[in-house]
Amino acid sequence: MGGDDARLRAVVSLAQMMAAAQTPRGCWRAAALGACEALGGGFAALSVWERDRGRLRVLVNAGERAEGEEEFPEEEVYPVHRFPEITEFLHERWAGGGEPDAWVETAEGPVEGGPEAGAAGAHGYGPGYCHQRVAALRRRGRGCCVVAPIVLHGRAWGELYVARPVGEPVFGRADADFATVLAAVVAAGLAQTERLEEVRKLAFTDPLTGLANRRAVDVRLDEALERHRADGAVVSLVVCDLNGLKWVNDTHGHAVGDRLLERFGSVLSRCGAILPGALAARLGGDEFCLLAVGPGADEVVAVATELCERAAGLEFGNGVACGIASTGDEIGPVVSARRLFRLADAAQYRAKAARSDRPVVAGRDDEVIRLADSPPKPPHDRRRLRGSPPEL
Repeated sequence: MGGDDARLRAVVSLAQMMAAAQTPRGCWRAAALGACEALGGGFAALSVWERDRGRLRVLVNAGERAEGEEEFPEEEVYPVHRFPEITEFLHERWAGGGEPDAWVETAEGPVEGGPEAGAAGAHGYGPGYCHQRVAALRRRGRGCCVVAPIVLHGRAWGELYVARPVGEPVFGRADADFATVLAAVVAAGLAQTERLEEVRKLAFTDPLTGLANRRAVDVRLDEALERHRADGAVVSLVVCDLNGLKWVNDTHGHAVGDRLLERFGSVLSRCGAILPGALAARLGGDEFCLLAVGPGADEVVAVATELCERAAGLEFGNGVACGIASTGDEIGPVVSARRLFRLADAAQYRAKAARSDRPVVAGRDDEVIRLADSPPKPPHDRRRLRGSPPEL
């Protein structure tokens, strides 16, 4: 009875750990660590089955990692032809009416209740079926493992893997049955994380263009400026105003105006991809931006110039007014995101006033910094510089 109570507490703890995770990685780590603790293992991994690429990809390694094992590996993958049970057991046999039960393997080879033994379901795999996993156990100093398929949304999603070191008791049939339960708990946690990620995506995405929205820019820009203060990374902000959108809406209708916004969004995304890690966003209405961290100011100016050229060729469009502010130029100290936005806004305002077909760059146009630092002149000044009062 005491053992059942302990396992019930372990299930509850696993579910709570996954529910408390704030990110997908946090959820994966909670799943692996929770299952490892529940089964008395020394190591655990969570992997996803990528059908389209014919491979099992490791998402997280938790616990006592062997040499070369990373917590969140970028490219630890295993082709399915090396692990036939992935396709045969998770897909063909289960789809045919079987149950996705967990199984046990050891560094010594087949065990009772393992996939070769014919026990607990009479899988009936032939000799040498698990040699790849057996070799991996030996290579990493582990004595046994239990492998539990994970089913999500009615489809085989991946696997939960928990191992014990050499010298520890070998997992038994009861452990495999419990691992099956834990895999179901993990699947529920993964589904919840997917739903939360979808909500977050909607909260940070512009619904028309699919680009990031202003909220996403604010968050990323604050993070970028923290990095700039910490290690001097160059932070550049490109602000664009799509010319003539009101005329398009009034003349051709809002559906055509929306198509113009979508097409410019695609051009912005394409150009932004030239800058590693750049964020392309729609700030609202006809205003867009690119946020780049790392590339030099000249690289950003070159991309913005290409952006202007491509935008000029859009049907119904009239080009863009483009302003740039970069910590890689002589723009003075940037003490806040508001300051960088004001400088980029002022540069964009200069470009629009001059009907420039090229970007205007703060620090390379003497009037931009003065404009950013001067208060607006209501009621006739149409500038929309972000932030007030100006920061010096």
